[in-house]
Amino acid sequence: MSVQTDRPIIIAVDDDPAVLSAVRGDLRRQYGEHYRIVVAPGGAEAVEVLKELKLRSSPLALVVSDQRMPEVSGFEVLRAARELFDDVRTVLLTAYADTEVAIGAINDLHLDYYILKPWDPPEEQLYPVLDDLLGDWHASHRAVADVTRVVGTRWSAACRDVRDFLQRNQVPMQWLDVDLNDEGRRLHAASGGATLPIVLTPDGQHLINPDLATLATALGNRTQTDATAFDLAIVGAGPAGLAAAVYGASEGLSTVCIEQSAPGGQAGQSSRIENYLGFPNGIAGADLARRAVTQAKRFDVEVLAPAAVTHLDVNGPYPKLQLADGSQISCGALVLACGVTYNRLDVPGVADLEGAGIYYGAGLSERDTVAGEEIIIVGGANSAGQAAVFFSDHAAKVTILCRSASLSEGMSAYLVDQIAERPNIEVRLRAEVQQVGGTDRLNSITVIDGKSGETDEVKASAMFIFIGASPRTPWLPPQVAKDERGFLLTGPALGDRRFPAPDGLRDPYLYETSVPGVFAVGDVRSRSVKRVASAVGEGSVAVQFVHQFLQS
Repeated sequence: MSVQTDRPIIIAVDDDPAVLSAVRGDLRRQYGEHYRIVVAPGGAEAVEVLKELKLRSSPLALVVSDQRMPEVSGFEVLRAARELFDDVRTVLLTAYADTEVAIGAINDLHLDYYILKPWDPPEEQLYPVLDDLLGDWHASHRAVADVTRVVGTRWSAACRDVRDFLQRNQVPMQWLDVDLNDEGRRLHAASGGATLPIVLTPDGQHLINPDLATLATALGNRTQTDATAFDLAIVGAGPAGLAAAVYGASEGLSTVCIEQSAPGGQAGQSSRIENYLGFPNGIAGADLARRAVTQAKRFDVEVLAPAAVTHLDVNGPYPKLQLADGSQISCGALVLACGVTYNRLDVPGVADLEGAGIYYGAGLSERDTVAGEEIIIVGGANSAGQAAVFFSDHAAKVTILCRSASLSEGMSAYLVDQIAERPNIEVRLRAEVQQVGGTDRLNSITVIDGKSGETDEVKASAMFIFIGASPRTPWLPPQVAKDERGFLLTGPALGDRRFPAPDGLRDPYLYETSVPGVFAVGDVRSRSVKRVASAVGEGSVAVQFVHQFLQS
C-alpha cells in the first residue's frame, strides 16, 4: 500500500466494511482538510501500514481501531502502533462486552481512550475525544526543523535546568550530550569550547549558557507585561494558581499570573498523575499544565513565566508586587499560589553534587539520562512513588530509601501496588542516606539502617530526593500571617481577626489571609490537602471570594 505523507496521518481500522466506511466518512468530514485519512480493512493490514509509515518517517497522529478482528485484534494493532511511534494517540472502538479488554489496554498499553459503538452523533461522541487527543499530539510532535537543540553534559546543574525548563514547557528538544554524542562535540568545538549549555533555537539563535528568562524570551514566552494594574494578580502557576486564573478571567476580571519557573508547579514535574478525576489512564503533570495554560490564555490571562516576584507591598490601598526585573504590578485582589520547594537533604557531600547526579524532584527530561543505570529515590510519599514507577521503565534498577516502616504510611495504595509489581524496584524501609561519594559526579551512597544501625555502600549514578517541602513564603511581608512552618494562615485559622466592611466588620473569607484582599490557595496554605484536585478546587473557589471583596 502506498501512503502519501504530506500531512499528519490518521489510521482507521475495522474488518467490517460498513463500519469502516462509516468511520472513514466521519473522519474525512471533520479532519480531511488537515489530515490524511488512511484505512485498513483488518488488523494484519494495519500493522503493515504502520511499518511502512515508520520506514518513511511519516507523522502518525492517531490510530482508531476496532477490537474484534480475526488474526490480529485491535489491542495488537494499537500495541504495534505504540512500539513504532512513541507519541501516537490511540483509540479503541469496542462493544459494551469488550469493556474489560479496554480497561486492560489502558493498564498495559497506556490506551488514550476507548469509545463504545455506535458513536452517534459523532459531534458529541467522537469528535470531542479526537480533538483533544490530536491537540495533545501536536503539542508534543514537531518536525525535526522545529526542534530546539541543547548541547550540554548531564553532570551540569545549568544544563539540567535548561533541559527541565524546555521539557516542562513542552518545547520539542534534542539533547546532545558532549560526553556521548559526536554531533554535540562538534557543535561545542565550533563554539570555541563555550560554557555549556549551548541552546540552538529553530529560528537560528544560539544562546551560550542562558538564564531561563533569556531562554524563555528567545522562545517567545512572555516574561513582562505592558500593563501595570489588574483586577486580579496571581503569584504561582501551579494547579491552584492556574485554576484561579481561568475562573477569574472567565468571569470578567483582568488577570495576570506570574510564575518564577515553569507552569505546573510541583505537579508539573510529575511523570504521571493517575488519580486525577476524568483521566482514567492518568496524565503527565506537564500535559495538565499545558492544557490549563492554554485555557487561561484563551480567556486573555497574561501568563508571565519565568518572572520572579521579590516583594509585596500591602501598605497602600491596593497590593503592589515588585518583580525581579524592576517592574511593578498593582491589583485589586491578590491570590498567593506560590507553592512549596523541596527540602534539602543535609548530609555530607550532597550540596557539592547538586545537579551532578543529585536532584530535587524528577522531571521527565531525566528519562534518557538514567537509561540502563542504577538510581536511588529518597522519600516515601506520592512524588517519590511516581518517580520510582516512571524511572523503572528506563533504569536498570531503582532503589527507594524510605525512613518509615511502610510505604503505605505516606503513599497512595495504587502506587504501593505498582511498586510491588515492578521487579527492578527495590524498597528499603527504615533506611536513610548517611553520606554521598563522588568528586565531579555522584558514584556512591552510604545508607544506614535505622533499625540495626548498620551501614552499607550503594553504587548509583543518580539520586532523586523527595523528603518533604517548605513554603515559598520568605519574600512576604510580616503583615501576612504564617504558621510555625511558614505556611499561610487563612479564614478560620486566623482566629478572632475581623476586617472593616461597608456595614461594620466582617470575618475573613475562607481563603483570605490576614491582609484583606490577599488570598492563599494550594500547597502554600496552612493545612491544605496536598493533592492536585484539591488545589484546583481551592483556586476556583477563591475567585468567588475575590468577587465579594472587590464588590465591597
